[in-house]
Amino acid sequence: MVGLRVIAQIILVGTQIVGKAFIEAFKQASANAGKNGGSAFRGADALSRQTGMTMDEACQILNIKKIDLNPEQVTKSYEHLFKVNDTSSGGSFYLQSKVVRAKERIELELAEKDPSKESKESKEKS
Repeated sequence: MVGLRVIAQIILVGTQIVGKAFIEAFKQASANAGKNGGSAFRGADALSRQTGMTMDEACQILNIKKIDLNPEQVTKSYEHLFKVNDTSSGGSFYLQSKVVRAKERIELELAEKDPSKESKESKEKS
């Protein structure tokens, strides 16, 4: 009987300690979320918030360097990776989607840096 009582007390004390730790962790997480505005992209630029992808992530996905971006290189890398990840040839739809989003993110960045190119391209399509 005494042994069962000791085991019950140990379980009770352990549960109280773990419960207090969870409450403190929740309070700290809530405070951190309040400081950061609750968003992972708070410090990021508008395009990162809009697309949900940073420029660095997009460059890593397409395997290109951020320093020397040019539309031809982006298109070439995009076409290769899109084709390699095609679901009909055993590729991954998820990876193919990431490749598309990365290309879109980089194109938005290039258009923002040089708006004259965007207007030229839209005229050419017309």
